[in-house]
Amino acid sequence: MSLLTHVMDHSLDEGYAQATARREADGTAGLPRTLKAKLALAAGLVLAAMVVTLGAAQARIAAPVLAKERQELIDRVQRADAHADGLERDVERLGGEVADSQREALKQHGGEQGQLVALLSGATEVHGSGVKLVVDDAKGSSSAGGGGPRESAGFSDTGRVRDRDMQRIVNGLWQAGAEAVSINGQRLTALSAIRAAGDAILVDNRPLVPPYEILAVGDKKRLPAAFQDSVDGQYLHVLQESYGIRYALSALDQVKLPAASSLTVRTATAAEPKKGAS
Repeated sequence: MSLLTHVMDHSLDEGYAQATARREADGTAGLPRTLKAKLALAAGLVLAAMVVTLGAAQARIAAPVLAKERQELIDRVQRADAHADGLERDVERLGGEVADSQREALKQHGGEQGQLVALLSGATEVHGSGVKLVVDDAKGSSSAGGGGPRESAGFSDTGRVRDRDMQRIVNGLWQAGAEAVSINGQRLTALSAIRAAGDAILVDNRPLVPPYEILAVGDKKRLPAAFQDSVDGQYLHVLQESYGIRYALSALDQVKLPAASSLTVRTATAAEPKKGAS
């Protein structure tokens, strides 16, 4: 009985009790560190899984809303594009109607000279015999040298065709007897402007790209020789000899020039004489 009583009173072996006391004194009592780390890792994985599951559920809920908003934006962009295309077509149509009305006005108010007025103003297309003059920059134009007036005028590349060159060429054709002139398909009128924007040549604010094809309607037998013999024709020849600018002049049996893309109609009335004036 004494053994049973001892076992009941001392159910934990003294060695275990001492070991537990030492761990409590060292602060290492409780679960082992490795087990704690595993439990923490498991808790983190469970928390991450819960966050991912919750995010996926929210994404599935929000997906139809985002798809609807995206489709609404696409529809708005498509409607805006269609509206802009319609406005552009209206502008082209109205521009054509205005140009037609201007041409008719030129013909009517020109009287007996209506056809001539329409021709000179560029209101109608014109065709007939004439010449084709193709002008291009020099090969390797940046390497041109010399000390001519083109350098003193501030030109860094003397082998390029400039707006002043084009002005002189066109004026030379007019002076030689051309009845109508176009450059790269741009019909010239009395109000046309040839100017420069950087290195580009503009005709009525439209840039030209070399080579420059100049068409002129006129007497194909007289016009080429008259142009080459003129001061401006000689100027073009000097550009070729001195700076390597290339050009080719040929007579054609049939030249067709389009009407001017835009017209500015101006009218004038005779001033009433002052009283007492003779």
